[in-house]
Amino acid sequence: MIAAVAAALTLGLAAPAAWATIPPPTAPETTAPETTTQTTFAGPATDPGPVPTADPVTLPLREAIDRLEVAEEDRTGYDRDREFGSGWTDADRDGCHTRAEVLLEEAVTPPTVTGRCTLSGGTWYSWYDDQTVTATDIDHLVPLAEAWDSGARDWTREQRVAYANYLDDPRHLEAVSQRSNRQKGDKDVAEWLPIESAQCRYLTYWVPVKLAWGLSVDPVELTALTTLAADCPNDPISYTPVPLDPAPAPVPTPAPSQPPHPDPGAALRNALLPGFPG
Repeated sequence: MIAAVAAALTLGLAAPAAWATIPPPTAPETTAPETTTQTTFAGPATDPGPVPTADPVTLPLREAIDRLEVAEEDRTGYDRDREFGSGWTDADRDGCHTRAEVLLEEAVTPPTVTGRCTLSGGTWYSWYDDQTVTATDIDHLVPLAEAWDSGARDWTREQRVAYANYLDDPRHLEAVSQRSNRQKGDKDVAEWLPIESAQCRYLTYWVPVKLAWGLSVDPVELTALTTLAADCPNDPISYTPVPLDPAPAPVPTPAPSQPPHPDPGAALRNALLPGFPG
């Protein structure tokens, strides 16, 4: 935890988990305007706890792209709040929820921490658009709807809540300008990219996040990644796979039992041949 958080905790600050602002894809993952001052409100009913991980993997960028599974996207059944939780969590129970943790970690000028982990002031560098800002959105680099489309629909809800609040990889959540986040919405790299000078960096964040969580890419997205990578250094990138057990299959409802089919000749045999075995 950076110095601002340490100071806050020394004063005995504590806060419940809270959620912030990546909105549903109906208004492409946008949020209502906000300032850097944070108020707390309820997060998911169940904190997913720590996420298990495997051994890190390091390989050149273009080879990493080749490892991505290719599959068509499917948004059937997506509901942001129901599937990924309606609030940020406080996984380490230090009083600051996920949004506050990201703001504190990525601040250029640290905000003041008061009360129940309320933040005020501070500045942040939004590398998506090369802007220094005082009001930010927290962007899921691979948006929640995109994650759902790419395989998260097969996870448990607990795993999806963990994805929405994942802090173990600093590339996963980014404090960026509200304008750039709302332009991006839930788009993938075939539909939206940051400014040209930031595109290679964006690529080297997008690919490992998808690989770490076992998320697929659709054919158009793969073409965009491959095209972009041709103009970027083929430097090694690292990621740590997140073991994800598939959600349990629903238990099938047994078919109602059927009565045995009657023997249409039984009555006639019994009438003509009393005592004849049926």
